[in-house]
Amino acid sequence: MAITLTSRHFKGDREGPHLLVTGGVHGDEFEPILAIRRLIRLFTDKNPLLCGQITLIPVVNEAAFTRGHRCAGEDGLDLARTCPGRADGSLTEQVAFALSVNIRECDAYIDLHTGGTELSVYPLTGYSLVTDPVILERQRCMARDFNLPVIWGTSAELEGRSMSVARDAGVPAIYAEYLGSATSSEAGVEAYFEGVLNVMAGLGMLRRTAPASRVIQIVEDDRPGSGHMQVCHPAPIAGCFETKHIPGDLVRKGDPIGRILDLTGDIALPVLAEESGRLIVLRTFPRVRSGDPVAVIIPDELSLPLE
Repeated sequence: MAITLTSRHFKGDREGPHLLVTGGVHGDEFEPILAIRRLIRLFTDKNPLLCGQITLIPVVNEAAFTRGHRCAGEDGLDLARTCPGRADGSLTEQVAFALSVNIRECDAYIDLHTGGTELSVYPLTGYSLVTDPVILERQRCMARDFNLPVIWGTSAELEGRSMSVARDAGVPAIYAEYLGSATSSEAGVEAYFEGVLNVMAGLGMLRRTAPASRVIQIVEDDRPGSGHMQVCHPAPIAGCFETKHIPGDLVRKGDPIGRILDLTGDIALPVLAEESGRLIVLRTFPRVRSGDPVAVIIPDELSLPLE
């Protein structure tokens, strides 16, 4: 039997765009789940939709959420690297297939994330730098409307993701990141709740006064592999990572981001910034294996004007 994702669907009185909003692609990311739950309550009680329809999926990866881990235990696959999946595949492949079906059926898509249990991410919205200029501009507008401090356009060549399914389907799509570190930030839940409504207003789906812009930086980086957070600043050895930085700090190329301490106390190796810019991802779970990412920097030199 094919997997069906647990969702809620709401429709306005008039025709309009179909927006899909997902959370829980990874099982250890909690602000998206709580924000979508709050949206479900809003639309159940008041349904402010003027036109169009919205599909809300609070927990895409229910098996991973039950474990409290990034991935489901049955096959160990990362759902965000498995799309578009297979209807007859392993559990994660089937979930990826069901998610991909939902993405292809919508007109716009928002995928909500956090840094999970091991990382913290400075609040940002991102999108793929797709070749279609109309879709790219719609994504830029959606990211601005969502209204988090950083906007990050990255390579459209990354595969296996919800964004790559949207890219191939010609669906304008953005994702969002907000902190993490195995906690649930009320500010993050609020920002996600408000961000989705802001995007809906931008799409003409409901009436809403546009808030003052919180955007402080826009970066578009089309270098191959940009946006692949899990390969940046790898730990040179296994051990404990310690740092005095927080997400959002500005660093210069060659500055120490932190250091890895081995378990004997004999070795302490620095992790140096590979470029100058803003720390948008930082490891907060100290235990690292060799090769684990500890930080991501978006380069200042690729920043675009805010206006």
